[in-house]
Amino acid sequence: MRKRVIFRVDHAKMHGMREDWDNLRTVLQLVRHGSLAGAAKALGVSYTTVSRRVAAAEESFGTPLFERLQAGYAPTEAGRSAARHAEQMEQAELALRRELAARDTALTGPLVITAPQLLIASHLCHVIDAFLEKHPGVELTIRATNELLDLNNREADLAIRISDTPGDDLVGRRLARQHTASFASPDYASKLQDNPGDMIDWLGFTFWQDPPKAAMALNPNQRVRMRFDDMSALIGAAQAGLGVARMPMFVGRAAGGLMQVPILPPQQYHDIWVLSHRDLKDAAKLRAFKDMLVPYFAAHKDDFVGVS
Repeated sequence: MRKRVIFRVDHAKMHGMREDWDNLRTVLQLVRHGSLAGAAKALGVSYTTVSRRVAAAEESFGTPLFERLQAGYAPTEAGRSAARHAEQMEQAELALRRELAARDTALTGPLVITAPQLLIASHLCHVIDAFLEKHPGVELTIRATNELLDLNNREADLAIRISDTPGDDLVGRRLARQHTASFASPDYASKLQDNPGDMIDWLGFTFWQDPPKAAMALNPNQRVRMRFDDMSALIGAAQAGLGVARMPMFVGRAAGGLMQVPILPPQQYHDIWVLSHRDLKDAAKLRAFKDMLVPYFAAHKDDFVGVS
């Protein structure tokens, strides 16, 4: 006669373990950020929750983990030790999650993609639409940013990046090579053509000191009229006819009210890559998205390069 084995789950114990990990993870974030507000933002909780969890961790370990200073929270030696162990636990948890995600063969559930906003508007939106039409069970989140989100920590599953150094810990492929060129409004372009001796006004970025050297070599009568810290603002100024702007070819071509002007010959620019963590490179949802993404960019590669 087979014996019947009954497994009982101690829910109270599991809940306590979960609380212990939440507290220890909070200690780690407070060490990283140095303030309740910074740790709260990283964890997506209130600063009072951070304070409560830290106090609970200190009570559990029986020793102070932080000095409360006017400038913020300074970790004690015990606090730094706790953070080191918490970081090891964090990395183990992330590795497990990546391993389980890589085994998932279902084309359903969450998928997080990060990409530059302007590239989403001009090109990726078409791939995304076709992908969701084919795989409606995928819960897609798009993080539109130029920041390099941490794929090791699962801030995103798949990244489309404009970069020459996509990352040693990541795997992927080049989607397209790029050029930049000079663009202006049709009215400003006509002004340049009708008055070739006039001063050329550039719309640049805050780090610009002078107009592009390649443009100055053709005509030294140029200046930086305005500087911007945002690409969308620069595009708007160019559309308003305030001057000439250098931008990637795909941006200038996709933005309404702009045309390429022969002030700056097309210049080599950073390539466009699709990247993922090596543990997730063969995950079903990522592979399905890349299977649509790569052919699309191959078919539209001429959008990103140009001739003088």
